[in-house]
Amino acid sequence: MKFRLATGMSILGLMLSCTSALGGTLEGPLQIVVSKDLQELKIYDGGVVVATSRVSTGKAGHSTPTGIFSILEKKRTHFSNIYDSAPMPFMQRLTWSGIALHASNSVPSYPASHGCVRLPNDFAKTLFSATRRGGHVLISDREVAPQRVVHAALFKPSIVVPDTPLLSDAGLRPALIEAGDKSVEVAMTEPKPSVIEPVVVKTEQDPIRILITRRGEREALLDLQTLLNTLGYDAGVPDGRHGKQTITAIRAFQLAEGLKEDGMVTADLVAAVYAKAGKGAPPNGQILVRQKFKPLVEEAITIREPEIALGTHFLLARAVDADKGTAEWYGVSMDNQLPQSTLKRLGITTEADASAPDALARTLDRLDIPEDMRNRISGLMSEGASLSISDTGLGPETGDGTDFITVTRKVQKADVSVTQGSKKSKKKKKSVTVIN
Repeated sequence: MKFRLATGMSILGLMLSCTSALGGTLEGPLQIVVSKDLQELKIYDGGVVVATSRVSTGKAGHSTPTGIFSILEKKRTHFSNIYDSAPMPFMQRLTWSGIALHASNSVPSYPASHGCVRLPNDFAKTLFSATRRGGHVLISDREVAPQRVVHAALFKPSIVVPDTPLLSDAGLRPALIEAGDKSVEVAMTEPKPSVIEPVVVKTEQDPIRILITRRGEREALLDLQTLLNTLGYDAGVPDGRHGKQTITAIRAFQLAEGLKEDGMVTADLVAAVYAKAGKGAPPNGQILVRQKFKPLVEEAITIREPEIALGTHFLLARAVDADKGTAEWYGVSMDNQLPQSTLKRLGITTEADASAPDALARTLDRLDIPEDMRNRISGLMSEGASLSISDTGLGPETGDGTDFITVTRKVQKADVSVTQGSKKSKKKKKSVTVIN
């Protein structure tokens, strides 16, 4: 087990802290990355490796899934309910379907487990004591490493400037300060100073988890139901279901507009409803935010050039400075080959190439996020906030009591005929900086 010491970092929210064998301490929003090809786990502080360990992932027939995960549950003593009550000490669950990090007496430098990630006992114990529920773990077929990314589309903490006679009259959010297991609400009642200076509403809070993805069938139907109600066709309370009341509302709209009266949801119907409501083109993307595993935000956004895959990316914010309104983002692009049926359903004709040096920047270039939504999320920013980007939305592993989980599929290079590097996707890019 190898650790490199660092100082001057603070621990906030769902941060990770590692203690070295020499007794020093590493603190900060660190990132755990498991590389299946190297059979190695690395912990990064920004773009710097601060700890490494050998691992054993799943053997043939029991492959460890790859993707973006978070720690859902922790148990010092745990026994498998699948494999003859096999001991799994210092277990950190990554999926409810049975994948976890855990200690083992057998950690050869090759795949040997039934799907879990085995760790040497000492390392697993130290890691267990340093993590909290919600900490992210990336698992990749090939080695990937976080890189510094600077881009206008990335979120920054907002600075609030008072414009009322007294700060006590301002609409401030309560600050929540962790005091053991209790939260204490702090009120601000000091009078406004004679010289107006920027004032930041600071909070000690669990970091938010952001997902940007394509708008699915449920979300599209919710929008359609809302617009039908606005136009006077009673589709009931929007629920994303193509039920009897929604079908009746669609048939009434079709009859009034001289369309085929079948009650079906088609691209032509959606376009007609949006045109009638004066709303332009329907949104094709969405942004979701969770905190403490609970949904906070779900809003529509626009993804330009939707025929090009977004790819699968993960970014973690560190050095979040609310006084300056700045944050450092470190990102990883991950291999993920979508099935042909998914590509067809999503209308994707150009696949993503995670190995391209500008893959993440190209994707960020194409996101149009409304300013009010950007301001709302910026107001929630804190140390360790994360952003996942994926074409496939909320997969089966994402549910109640989880963060956003994205399971990826290994790229079969022989099957990839078109990538983001094609002429079709070349365009003038915004100012982007990737710092190695």
